[in-house]
Amino acid sequence: MAKTLTIADLKLRAQRRVPKMFFDYADSGAWTESTYRANEDDFSKIKLRQRVLVDMTDRSLATEMIGEKVSMPVALSPTGLTGMQHADGEMLAAKAAEEFGVPFTLSTMSICSIEDVASVTSRPFWFQLYVMKDRDFVNNLIDRAKAAGCSALVLTLDLQILGQRHKDLRNGLSAPPKFTPKHIWQMATRPQWCLDMLRTKRRSFGNIVGHAKNVSDLSSLSSWTAEQFDPRLSWKDVEWIKERWGGKLILKGILDEEDAIAAANTGADAIIVSNHGGRQLDGALSSIAILPKIVDAVGDKIEVHLDGGIRSGQDVLKAIALGAKGTYIGRPFLYGLGADGKNGVTTALEIIRKEMDITMALCGKRLLTDVDRSILVQ
Repeated sequence: MAKTLTIADLKLRAQRRVPKMFFDYADSGAWTESTYRANEDDFSKIKLRQRVLVDMTDRSLATEMIGEKVSMPVALSPTGLTGMQHADGEMLAAKAAEEFGVPFTLSTMSICSIEDVASVTSRPFWFQLYVMKDRDFVNNLIDRAKAAGCSALVLTLDLQILGQRHKDLRNGLSAPPKFTPKHIWQMATRPQWCLDMLRTKRRSFGNIVGHAKNVSDLSSLSSWTAEQFDPRLSWKDVEWIKERWGGKLILKGILDEEDAIAAANTGADAIIVSNHGGRQLDGALSSIAILPKIVDAVGDKIEVHLDGGIRSGQDVLKAIALGAKGTYIGRPFLYGLGADGKNGVTTALEIIRKEMDITMALCGKRLLTDVDRSILVQ
């Protein structure tokens, strides 16, 4: 097998190993996927300044995100159905992140539950919350995250209604998968994935089944989730969630300066500039394109992070140079997970760290904390 050197290499390996419906779930955007593509493409338009004859010894990528020490400014994004890329996926990814010294964020729509992830980690992870119409269920989720020792709550703001993702509709995506001839064929051509799945009992939405009212099995789950995302979610809801949680709060899904100002006024600890990986409003700006304006608007009031389109360590460095205090990777770690389980997640993180370190040195900086817009061609 050819040596794995890039995130693109991991993507190819994952595509060969993961059934099509689940690979496509990770690898799709809304409608025409123009925003999904722009998230990646817009990074390449940003050019770096090469500097020479500067001391490149004793380099460090260490910094902090919301007051937590991190080995590099990269967190694992909350991604739904992670445990369908690889059996026990969230648990494996959380362990890899912990060993690497970066935050792991568990999605409400994960396969492994909050308690599953807590059982295999010792460092506090972060929990991402979707606000459902069933407020008792939401309060219970917040309390479970507290009980598990989660050190931050990531509140997603941009999924009041679900964007249309054509690949998922064509694939008839579900967790666990349906047993139509098409789905059986997709799984039959991925025998190792099937073997791993047979060995685990975690094949459904662990945070929801058995916790939400009247959701005891999969047939009741799909109708529940279709009805539960709350289109009435407003800035007022941030107040009660912040109060109920009582800990560090990160608001995810900001893509506009006015919304960034409103988010900063909530007293949250950070915002994540994000368009949901291009999976919600197709035709919106890429995350990296809007980042400088948002940093200029609120960067002195609240910590600004970025999610979307990162496929290399250079991308992370460009986001930091433009004022982000942290970044998130979703697809890169999912490709690693699909390709090679926990080791694949570690490989993805190592690829990003190495690219970031070498690029930073060639731009004439030794410490990540010294990186700013001066490393970019203005």
